[in-house]
Amino acid sequence: MLMPNNTAFEHAEATHDRMNGAQSLSSLFMTSATETIAAGKAICWEGDAAKHLFQVVEGVVRLHRIIGEGRRVITAFHFPGDLIGASLQSAFLFTAEAVSDCKIRRVSRKSFHDEIARSDALRPVYINLLCEETAAANDQMVLLSKLNAEERLCSFIVKLASRSEAKMQNGLLRVPMNRQDIADYLGLTIETVSRTITKLAARNIVVPEGRHDLRIVNLSRLVQLSGNGDDFSDKTCHSVSLH
Repeated sequence: MLMPNNTAFEHAEATHDRMNGAQSLSSLFMTSATETIAAGKAICWEGDAAKHLFQVVEGVVRLHRIIGEGRRVITAFHFPGDLIGASLQSAFLFTAEAVSDCKIRRVSRKSFHDEIARSDALRPVYINLLCEETAAANDQMVLLSKLNAEERLCSFIVKLASRSEAKMQNGLLRVPMNRQDIADYLGLTIETVSRTITKLAARNIVVPEGRHDLRIVNLSRLVQLSGNGDDFSDKTCHSVSLH
C-alpha cells in the first residue's frame, strides 16, 4: 500500500516483512476468480455493506471519501498484493476505484474471518496488518498537518519509487495516478502539485516526461527535501536504484 509514513518510505527490512505477511494472507484469495475492473470504475462504494474483502492482483486502486461540498479526499493507493477492507466490520468507509485497468480477487468477509480464526499462523499476520493500517492513518495526519507542499510531494515520489514493483530505468519512474489524484491524496490543489513539480525540475531534481513519467535525477536531494532525510540509512537509500 502506498500509505503515508513519517519517513518517506519504509526501511528495507520492514518492507520485506510486510510482503511476507501479505503473501500469507494472499493464500485466502487464491481460490477466488480474478475480476477485471476498467480504469475509473468502482470496486465498492462508500456506505455499502462490507460483505467482501478485495486483493489487488494487477494495477492500482485508490480509496477516497467525499466530504463537505463534494470534495474528494484520497486516503490511500493500493498496489498488487495489497488487501482492501481488512479493518472494516459492517460498512465501507470509502469508495475504491481503479486508477488503471485492474485485476482483483474477492472473498466474503465471513469466510476470511473464519479462516483467520482457525489459523494460528494467520492471526498474528492479520493483527500486524491492522496495526500497520492504524499507524498509516496516524502518519497521514502528520503528513497533512506538519509537512509543506514540497515535502509532501517529495515524500510521495520517494515512497512510490521505493516499491518493489517500481522498476526504473535510468531514474524513470512510472506514476500511474494523475496529478489530480496526487493533489487529493496530499491535501493540495492540482495547481500546487504542478507548480512544485516545475520547481523541482528547475533545480534538476525531478523532471516530468510525458503525462505519467517522472525522471528522478537527484535521489539523495529528493530524500532530503521530503523533510525526513535524517531517517534514511545508506542501505535504505541505495535500495532505490536509478540504473
